[in-house]
Amino acid sequence: MPIRQVIFLHNVEYMLPSPTEAPKIPRILALDVLRGFALGGILMVNILGMAYLFKADSPSASGFVNLFFQGKFYVLFSFLFGYSFTMQMRSADRDGASRTGRMVRRCVALIVLGALHLVFLWLGDILLVYGIAGLALLVLSRLSPKAALIVGGVILTAISALTVFAGGDGSENGPMFTPAEKATLLADYRGDFLSAAEARLEVFGALGFGSPVATALAVLPLFLFGLAAGKVRLLEDPAKYTRLLPRAQWIGLGIGGSLTLALNISQWTDTAPENVAVGISILASPLLAMGYAATVLRIAHHLKWFAAAGKIAATNYIAQSVITAILFTGAGFALADRLPAWIALAIAATIFLAQLAFSAWWTRNHRYGPIEWLLRKATYAFSPSHPPHSPQNPKNSHAPQTPTPPPPTNPL
Repeated sequence: MPIRQVIFLHNVEYMLPSPTEAPKIPRILALDVLRGFALGGILMVNILGMAYLFKADSPSASGFVNLFFQGKFYVLFSFLFGYSFTMQMRSADRDGASRTGRMVRRCVALIVLGALHLVFLWLGDILLVYGIAGLALLVLSRLSPKAALIVGGVILTAISALTVFAGGDGSENGPMFTPAEKATLLADYRGDFLSAAEARLEVFGALGFGSPVATALAVLPLFLFGLAAGKVRLLEDPAKYTRLLPRAQWIGLGIGGSLTLALNISQWTDTAPENVAVGISILASPLLAMGYAATVLRIAHHLKWFAAAGKIAATNYIAQSVITAILFTGAGFALADRLPAWIALAIAATIFLAQLAFSAWWTRNHRYGPIEWLLRKATYAFSPSHPPHSPQNPKNSHAPQTPTPPPPTNPL
């Protein structure tokens, strides 16, 4: 096996291949670190929905999650999706492939994977939403960076205003389920694998099958912010963003953090209507997420252990659902609604620490996680190691058709 060197130059990891090995697309350390960091926050939010089919029994635990995690880490993850979208388009251009074809295939794969994930593992799936919003982003992908920021800002502000002025909190429509229905659904959730899936479907149906589309609209402006950053390659050269980080911290942690604290206090003391608090948080949460991201980027060289988890983020995201399904549904220990909420949060932290260790081991021996491999397979419609027009695909390349050995790492 050829010996390869790894160097870090301007925050980008470059693989220096042997003469017989095709060059890899460089990875961006900042993206991987931020993505790995976001994974931990997402699990801290999701764990309460996984451990409790309806609502956690601890106002203090829920308040803690709402203050520090809820609405912040999905913002960061969505921004990174938009940024990565531009890298996918660049990859298509480099290979002489169709941007539209690749991205449609990738979005359809996300929709299919997300639908399966939603039914069989986790009701709060985001992959289905990302697939739908990704198709909308493709339509808007020719926007300039400035236009993408403006359109994203207008959409986000409009959603916030509509939420604030909608009035009411939905309670006037009555409870979604009666106590007897909740008991039946919880029993099904604690039942076998298929009965838990049926319970998820029933809850999903009550929420409305249009809910992923509505959520996709809320995610789209965050995609557009990431698209704008990716088009100027903001995170690919520290010289472009390091001077911005102190200001981003002050605005994000100062203004965003203060607004978030005030909104949570108003909800704890019941001094503001829920729709007003939620509407304002739609604008405050991205600010606080920006503060988190700026802080992480300033010390990213000390947080490289997040990067391995970020490289296989989709695999880790699905793995979180598999582990919690085993813990909380009848597919395993059926602990739903049986553990204190703070214990559930401790379990989330333990799962994430284990994933950091696993990811470090996996990425030393494998190029992709299993889910990343499937997504690449769908995106390229080729073996992930042999995208169109690559030097390892002589049939689709103008490079000399010399025999090459198989790639040195196993994608599975």
